[in-house]
Amino acid sequence: MPLKIQNVLVCDAVDKSCVDLLQEHGINVTYKLKLPVDELCKEVKNFDAAIVRSDTKITAEVLAAGAGSLKVVGRAGAGVDNIDVTAATSHNVVVLNTPGGNSISACELTCILIGALARPVVPAGQSMKEGRWDRKLYSGSELYGKTLAVLGLGRIGREVGIRMKTWGMRVIGYDPITTEAEAKAAGIEKMTLEQIWPLADYITVHTPLIPATRNLISTETLSKCKHGVKVVNVARGGIIDEQAVLEALESGKCAGAAFDVYPEEPPKSEVTKALINHPKVVATPHLGASTSEAQVRVAVEVAEQFIALNGTSPKYTTYLGVINKEALSHYQ
Repeated sequence: MPLKIQNVLVCDAVDKSCVDLLQEHGINVTYKLKLPVDELCKEVKNFDAAIVRSDTKITAEVLAAGAGSLKVVGRAGAGVDNIDVTAATSHNVVVLNTPGGNSISACELTCILIGALARPVVPAGQSMKEGRWDRKLYSGSELYGKTLAVLGLGRIGREVGIRMKTWGMRVIGYDPITTEAEAKAAGIEKMTLEQIWPLADYITVHTPLIPATRNLISTETLSKCKHGVKVVNVARGGIIDEQAVLEALESGKCAGAAFDVYPEEPPKSEVTKALINHPKVVATPHLGASTSEAQVRVAVEVAEQFIALNGTSPKYTTYLGVINKEALSHYQ
């Protein structure tokens, strides 16, 4: 049974292509960006669906306010950390995201950050701007022949593996779901975590943030790694224990780290600030999906799935980003 999505509230800025596509298919779109919680609770009851990115939090309170009218919440991006999926399911609200929309952009940023850890282009570039010529100070190392561990072999992890293998790296990886054959197709040797720790020169994480992956890289796991290991997080803040990395950078156990995501954004904790300011850290402000191509892609994918849920288009018929299929079954 179609969901009959007629009125959509856009809560965070999305590319115009999303709005255009929805309107082309007879769906009304209202823009009300970054509403305070109390105003969002008042507004949400007037809409069948809402679209968010990262700024707006769809909490249990918001979902309760929209009960009876709100049918779908779509996130233009990967992950649904800012949506209370359990509360949504209890109110029969379908939650969906665009898992493939920013894969290439996040993958490419990961590869760039790995390169920036091998060759200190960030501090070298800054020294040039300050009028210095420090060739000897900013010597680096080759990626060729080094071992890259990819933890999480979904879309992004596999794309990273494919690219870094062409640079001559040995790519090993871990994922509890991806099969050995799927990993091998991307040129990745699938291993257990215990096998990976002592082999990796670089470790990059590409998992969701769930209890099993929180502090996946910790003091304990770093102690099993090579002296001088380097770590990268373009996935979710909290997968890497920042305090553990800070201590490892000070001891020399970790020779460099790159972070694009943080447990709190913008960062406020003293630990995170110390990490960002460390000379061996390359830090960026959550730029994984910040390309023009990714922004169009995720915006269009949300719209396509809303149209598919309406069942009104022969062209758009799939909604692969649905997180809570049990809520969807309420309408079928």
